[in-house]
Amino acid sequence: MQKKILVVLKGYPRLSETFIAQELLGLERAGFDLTLISMRKPTDKKRHPIHDEIKARVVYLPEYLHNEPLRVLRAFLAGIKKPGFKPLLRQFWADLKRDITPNRVRRLGQALVLAHEWPDNGAWLHAHFIHTPASVTAYASIMTGVPWTCSAHAKDIWTSPDWELSEKLERARWTVTCTRSGFEHMRDLTPVPESVHLSYHGLDLARFDAFAGHHSHRDGSQASEPVFLLSVGRAVEKKGYDILLRALALLPADLHWRFIHIGGGDGLTKLKALAETLGIGDRITWKGAMAQEDVLAHYRQADLFALACRVAADGDRDGLPNVLVEASSQRLVCLSTNISGVPELLTDGENGFVVPPEDPKALAAAMGRAIRDPALRHRLGNAAEKRVREHFDHHSSIRQLTRLFEEQWQKEEQWRKSA
Repeated sequence: MQKKILVVLKGYPRLSETFIAQELLGLERAGFDLTLISMRKPTDKKRHPIHDEIKARVVYLPEYLHNEPLRVLRAFLAGIKKPGFKPLLRQFWADLKRDITPNRVRRLGQALVLAHEWPDNGAWLHAHFIHTPASVTAYASIMTGVPWTCSAHAKDIWTSPDWELSEKLERARWTVTCTRSGFEHMRDLTPVPESVHLSYHGLDLARFDAFAGHHSHRDGSQASEPVFLLSVGRAVEKKGYDILLRALALLPADLHWRFIHIGGGDGLTKLKALAETLGIGDRITWKGAMAQEDVLAHYRQADLFALACRVAADGDRDGLPNVLVEASSQRLVCLSTNISGVPELLTDGENGFVVPPEDPKALAAAMGRAIRDPALRHRLGNAAEKRVREHFDHHSSIRQLTRLFEEQWQKEEQWRKSA
């Protein structure tokens, strides 16, 4: 019988975080007993089928403390009597002095509620993302004495101050992350580098089975047969869609193409306006957020997948975007930039196109080459699929996480017996 794990998430379910849902389902199938602790309620109008397969109960913490004042007050009053309360306040005060924000107070309140209500007799805490979910998790751990672990990803690593990363990495029993750049960065910040592990998310290849059809031989020479360019991602700065639109506008006039974007995001309105300003609005279709099975159908119909990843002004960046792995699994050749974990999947000229970030001209040149040469697209797409199926099967990640949990639980038992 596995111990009950309380998994703390920023929000659940979320369309943009299928990699987390995939991991949760994989852990359940491996025999783990999960309860999901969400710091906010879902805002997406749609959900992926995988969310319906996850059996874990979901508990929602108060997203804003003033919305549920009695719940927070009860947790605070109950917490005062517990031995973990003073150590928690000491840690909170040390954090607040370095980060004087309402967000810090909110995380304390959420942690108190979690510690007070303590769903399903949780025996372990695991945070997804090392920024705010790990703050709630670390505070709840101090309050209850229950150990915690963490999965770090991309934005959470690169937008967190070094002091906070260092302290969390030291207090967590172990931390996993999904790119070598994030892995090396965190290992440099902690006195216990052996507690940081590299674990690629990978794909559930049963959901992305091999594409039995064929991608087209369109080469952009015929107006009646434009090349189908695709991108999937939220309209946020780190995805580089403004760069991608400028690159599309630089494509030669004799090339015929259409571009489809799938995804939501606050920046959609500005992107649509930019497309009109660049004179390419009539060649673009904005689909909005879509379910996974619909995205899969688009991968199979498209000729080229493009994602112009960049480092945002606040340091935010992608790790290894799951959409690149998904598209590659369908023999769809991908064009992206040499940011973070992208080169861990794609090698320019071997299984995809990789260009520098923030460079519309380089992006346009690579797109133009791909559009004109369908044979090259097919060769690189085949190589990309081979790499995904050999190295990015998510079962490997689940086996690694299972081993990490089980080894740590054995250590905890030994510590308790020797204490």
